[in-house]
Amino acid sequence: MKRSYLVIIGLVVFGLIVLLAYRSSYNKAISYQENVDKAWGDVGASYQRRADLVPQLVATVKGAAENEKGILTRVTEARAGIVNAKTPEDMELLGKEINTAINLAFEAYPQIRSTENFGELQRQLEGTENRINKARGDYNEAVKEYNSHIRGFFNSMFLSSETFPKKEAFKAAEGSDIAPTVSFE
Repeated sequence: MKRSYLVIIGLVVFGLIVLLAYRSSYNKAISYQENVDKAWGDVGASYQRRADLVPQLVATVKGAAENEKGILTRVTEARAGIVNAKTPEDMELLGKEINTAINLAFEAYPQIRSTENFGELQRQLEGTENRINKARGDYNEAVKEYNSHIRGFFNSMFLSSETFPKKEAFKAAEGSDIAPTVSFE
């Protein structure tokens, strides 16, 4: 009688150990699966940031460059008006603007900032692409951890491949391994 109790207790303990191991493996697989989904969501968020930010940055830089172009054109035209004024009558035609034009003749040209704006645009683009690259790397790391877990010896026997399918890592687009040619023509 004692022996049968020991066998029953042994089977119950073994069953409990198997159940707890399965529960632990299952919960860990869910956690890894959620990490993969979150990491992919972070990649999507980085793409969205780029889609939102880049057009705004480009429009801002274009607007600033256009504004500076207008200012420089007006300053140049004002200076040309002073130089072309040969007679007192020509000077009178300039009227009240002559004082402004004379002041402009002795002032320095306005400081050009569009080059700085283009530099800032480049820094923002680089930072955005770095964030995307980091998010892709984090995603691939999460996929590796998840796939390693579900494909382990015991886990592959216990975990359903329908519930926990193997995930694919981020793959570069075809031909992206070749450096692009840059042309300013």
